[in-house]
Amino acid sequence: MSTDHATKELLAYWNDNLVIIAVHLAVWFFVSFVCGIMFADQLDAAFRIGGMPLGFWFANQGSMIVFVIEIGTYVYMMNNLDKKYDVHEG
Repeated sequence: MSTDHATKELLAYWNDNLVIIAVHLAVWFFVSFVCGIMFADQLDAAFRIGGMPLGFWFANQGSMIVFVIEIGTYVYMMNNLDKKYDVHEG
């Protein structure tokens, strides 16, 4: 019975991990592909940041900035997940 409980815990941990990964990949896809490529012309025509068209900004700066922020949020969320399932270091 203990092994069955451990297996369920590992499966729940893995499922939560996959949700975190999927959300981060979806945000990254939206910022880099949708905003930086697909809707760049519409964003360029409508908005500007620091004098630069928004679509250009997403393609050159925004996607990198969001990616770095996502690394930090991923680490934070995974540390919390590790603590939740008692698999954290230390």
